[in-house]
Amino acid sequence: MFLTRLLIAFCVATVAFAVHAEPVPDAERIPVDLRRTTLVVRDIDASLPLYRDALGLTVIYDQHIPGQGDDGKPSPGLRLVLLRANDTFIGALGLMQRLGEAHPPRQPNARAVAGQPILVFNAKDLDTRFEAIETTPNIEIATRPVRIDYPAPDGGKIPVLFSAVYDPDGFFIEINQLLGAPAGTPASPAYHSDTDDSKTD
Repeated sequence: MFLTRLLIAFCVATVAFAVHAEPVPDAERIPVDLRRTTLVVRDIDASLPLYRDALGLTVIYDQHIPGQGDDGKPSPGLRLVLLRANDTFIGALGLMQRLGEAHPPRQPNARAVAGQPILVFNAKDLDTRFEAIETTPNIEIATRPVRIDYPAPDGGKIPVLFSAVYDPDGFFIEINQLLGAPAGTPASPAYHSDTDDSKTD
């Protein structure tokens, strides 16, 4: 039984390192991509330590965009920063700060409700990266890394190392490490419910 459990653990680790993002087959592609999510923030410089430094996203755009008031006169406009992970076109994150405007006070951190986004990042090195994340200023830890097994469509499970924080504006951010095959892809036998390595002898 010990050798069986050891073999299962090895398979789990092997598949975890083999999981990569890739485009869907040509026959399943549609002419629409979800290119970017943009967060309206109070202070971009307070947001960058989390997204750029702790998560390691790359800044690909940082510009002041002039504005115009209702009277036709120039206004302070806004600052827009775009960050990417591993793709130049999809999955980018935007941070937008409206300059010269009063911002509503930040509400106490609470579970996201209708009308609020939840951002989900996958970090293959969450076990080591989380130390940098939790020491980032102006964030609040909601959940430190813990394994969660999500139900899979085939009756198996999708194991995830789950963590969550609130960013400087109170946005709820999941930072996870996918330990199995992602939803929408063929599952590995190592993750089916009848090979659960958490079962006791």
